[in-house]
Amino acid sequence: MICDTDTWFDHLSSKAIDSTLVENSLYAEHDVKRGLRDISGKGVVAGLTKIGEVQGLTTIGESDVPGPGCLRYRGIDIAEITDGFMAEERCGFEESCYLLLFGELPDIDELQRFQELLSSYRSLPHRFVHESILTMSSRNVMNAISQSVLAMYVLDERADDTSIKNVLRQCLQLIAAFPLLVAYCYRAHVYRFGNDSLFIHSPRSELSTAANFLHMLRIDNAYTPLEEQLLDLALVLHAEHGGGNNSSFTTHVVSSSGADTYSTITAALGSLKGPRHGGANIKVYQMFEDMKAQVNNWEDDVQIEQYLNRLLNREAFDRAGLVYGIGHAVYSVSDPRTLILREHVRKLAQEKGFDEEMRLYERVEKLAPEIIGHKHKMYKGVSANVDFYSGLLYRLLNIPPELFTPLFAMARIAGWSAHRIEELANAGKIIRPDYKSVAPQRHYLSMEKRRQG
Repeated sequence: MICDTDTWFDHLSSKAIDSTLVENSLYAEHDVKRGLRDISGKGVVAGLTKIGEVQGLTTIGESDVPGPGCLRYRGIDIAEITDGFMAEERCGFEESCYLLLFGELPDIDELQRFQELLSSYRSLPHRFVHESILTMSSRNVMNAISQSVLAMYVLDERADDTSIKNVLRQCLQLIAAFPLLVAYCYRAHVYRFGNDSLFIHSPRSELSTAANFLHMLRIDNAYTPLEEQLLDLALVLHAEHGGGNNSSFTTHVVSSSGADTYSTITAALGSLKGPRHGGANIKVYQMFEDMKAQVNNWEDDVQIEQYLNRLLNREAFDRAGLVYGIGHAVYSVSDPRTLILREHVRKLAQEKGFDEEMRLYERVEKLAPEIIGHKHKMYKGVSANVDFYSGLLYRLLNIPPELFTPLFAMARIAGWSAHRIEELANAGKIIRPDYKSVAPQRHYLSMEKRRQG
């Protein structure tokens, strides 16, 4: 008889694995597309959307071949959107939220009214901040945000009303509140677990989402126009990525069950936290910190290649066999968000004296796909995704690593909100895909027979 608790749990863990492990050959035998994608990387069509479009293939004749990645918000190319508002030297996140939610770009009056509406929602009750955020601080900021979103259910007298008008109101309040939740949950986190000073700055009605976040995060409230501009750009690039990404699909799945908005967004947050989704940006940052310590000469391609091979051989960093920030479920030739972000990160790196580190990132971006392709049989190409440079950008903005994934959530709440409304508006069936059982059929045994066996 097993008495030691740890040994007992080791035993139970082994049984749990052995009883559920499915042989890889069975997936091919039953034509199961793991991750809902086929061997070429093409996804199973599980729904239709008017919100975001993600493309990694180009049609040539009658064939689809890997091509430059394309991302559109409501049919408008993301590069056009970012070029548009940056050419006018203004922030674009609020405009992008409007576009995603309502399907059209706002005129100047519509944008101003929308910004004023968000500003009116950008507050949290003092009691809520004290009892939900400060008292129940968490070791992980993403979990603290999830807890706070669920707690907001208690404050809403119409929390379970799933009419579109009410859900829109809830979503706008969440979009407005997320910068506060992220900043306050972080301040509570470092106060409790990092022995840092506790301060809570109130938002300012005249500031953009990006500026308000920097204002609330920093003890001196200070930020530069360039910092506001680049954080705003990152928020726009992370705001939406089609209905098939893991967290947006989660939003559709939970919304299809008729669940309330707060439960739905909390589920999406749980999905985003994972290192294969939104948590990848902090993994990129941590991987490069390890790389900088292991590679003596950042200009030496041979040393960099050796380190990347050690990563793939599970001999370096977290021994997961991954080069974080390289590869994407859809994009193969390029991620359009990376192309936009890289250009601006390079300028900021030069301004702040990080040229050498920027060149290291660019070397890895070039070398890693070649090494991965040599190491693994590839059915589609790989390239740097948006996580590859976003962590470096946040570091250049002096944003702590604990906030890399929460910032992703602060942006993606816009896309989640649009997808929730889309699912409810189309009033479809509950999302319930099929899973084929490959377990052998057996019979129930009495306790006596189990003893004999």
